[in-house]
Amino acid sequence: MRGLGTIINALAIVIGGVLGILFKRFLKERYQDTIIKATGFSVVFLGAAGTLSKILTVRPDGTLSTGGSMVMILSLALGALLGELIDLDAQFERFGEWLKHKTGSDGDNQFVNGFVSASLTVSIGAMAVIGSIQDGIYGDHSTLVAKAILDFIIVLIMASSMGKGCVFSFIPVAVLQGAMTALAVVLSGFMTDAVLNNLSLVGNILIFCVASIWCGQEPSRWQTCCRPFWLQWC
Repeated sequence: MRGLGTIINALAIVIGGVLGILFKRFLKERYQDTIIKATGFSVVFLGAAGTLSKILTVRPDGTLSTGGSMVMILSLALGALLGELIDLDAQFERFGEWLKHKTGSDGDNQFVNGFVSASLTVSIGAMAVIGSIQDGIYGDHSTLVAKAILDFIIVLIMASSMGKGCVFSFIPVAVLQGAMTALAVVLSGFMTDAVLNNLSLVGNILIFCVASIWCGQEPSRWQTCCRPFWLQWC
């Protein structure tokens, strides 16, 4: 079933956010730091393995050759520029203010900050793009299921410190990933092996970079460190 990966991802975020709110008194900062670093290191190796599998090829004589370097450089440079031009941070803040009012959370000073920080962390990234395309073209949910597990942990920890605004980050995830999956279905005829390989290459590089940031940051600093990184590279 195409789209199942996004459904699983959105449910994982809701469950993680609710559990984070319920059990926040038990999630001390040192536990949060240990969990996120363990998760980050796992994803570092996933990203590195995926990148090497796309950038290196074995010749018939047994020697290695590399490819895709120009695509990688251009994609990252243009993606950084586009991220700055779109200014998604401001867009999410406006939507967060609207949600805050509609959910009767006007007295919650952390609502918008929690919503924006969690949304930018879980809805915009390489795994979301690559996973949605795989889901739409092949019906392969594996990347989005892996992302759902990561998002569950991340939102659980963020909700324990920033409140219920984090729970509503499932909305942009469902909308953006659902739209990309639908678009992939429509454009499946144009998605050649070369296009998918290039997407996968750049996507795995971003996964590696994102995980490296996770490993070096404390959970309490996410709201200041995650936004610019995700906006620039996605």
